[in-house]
Amino acid sequence: MDDILEALPIDDIAAQLGVDPSEARRAIEEGGATILSGLQRNAQTPEGASALEKALGKHGSEVSGGTVDLNALDTADGQKILGHIFGGQEQAVAQKLTDEPKTAGIDFGKLLPILAPIILGLIANRQKGAAPDSSAPADGGGGLGDLIGGLLGGGATGSGGAAPGGIDIGGLLGGLLGGQK
Repeated sequence: MDDILEALPIDDIAAQLGVDPSEARRAIEEGGATILSGLQRNAQTPEGASALEKALGKHGSEVSGGTVDLNALDTADGQKILGHIFGGQEQAVAQKLTDEPKTAGIDFGKLLPILAPIILGLIANRQKGAAPDSSAPADGGGGLGDLIGGLLGGGATGSGGAAPGGIDIGGLLGGLLGGQK
């Protein structure tokens, strides 16, 4: 998560969300962990890993020189990314995060489409620097699974775990995306 936080202009995001920077940082941690967990969950199947590889080929320019220009982000593309990650349940995921006591008042419907292309850009840039055999096996181990896990910091995963702020991301996603934890 530190890589994501370092790349983002947190003050600008806070201004867009109408909250103070510390609240924005907490929301970015929760939203970022949720997106990464969804990606990791999707990368555990051959179809999901293939779709993720294809999407990564289109991203990378979002994070240039280690920073992000919010004005250059395509939030409509971010919304499409979220639709793929969360299987059409992106509004339910955003609402669930918005309703969490630790992040109450944050409009995750506005934040997640900002974070999605940035996270894909970070993964794409990391993958470019990875070994040539960075494709994800069906079990999600190695390759993309390791890259995503690295960004998560070994914390939350698609199969359970809590984000930095303590929200059970695995339970949240499992409940919304098929009843599995």
